Amino acid sequence: IERDHKAEYPTKHIKVLSELGFMGMMVDPEYEGGGMDTVSYILAMEEISKVDASVSVIMSVNNSLVCYGLGKYGTDDQKKKYLPDLATGRKIGAYLLSEPEAGSDATMQRTTAEDKGDHYILNGTKNWITSANSASVYIVIAQTHPEKKHHGINAFIVDKDSPGIS
Repeated sequence: IERDHKAEYPTKHIKVLSELGFMGMMVDPEYEGGGMDTVSYILAMEEISKVDASVSVIMSVNNSLVCYGLGKYGTDDQKKKYLPDLATGRKIGAYLLSEPEAGSDATMQRTTAEDKGDHYILNGTKNWITSANSASVYIVIAQTHPEKKHHGINAFIVDKDSPGIS
């Protein structure tokens, strides 16, 4: 595909998927999602993957790694703030786990999150971020308590316009 060779983001394709309700298939209708089950989601993913694997990965990250996590573990306020825009594709989500030295091994995280009372300061480098430049909401995996090893890993919701992001 020419778009792949040029490393172009499939903006038009994601817009169409958004309009058809594919970006928040399993999100509760209360948050403007489709309220569908996992089987319906997997069938849609399979069909879209047959045509364009890159587009299906973007759809998968938004649905599975961002919307699902927020829907299952987010607070009511977080769900109200983020899910409607993510489920409708008005905003795209990204998931930041992989690191240059650790790959996708979360137990080897070097990104840290320092508790400052009313906020955290995150420091680290992530790579292989699906939709990094197009996303508006990032789920960042970071180590809050290194002494606890894998038990000290947490997920943070970070808005694209937060100060200090590069």
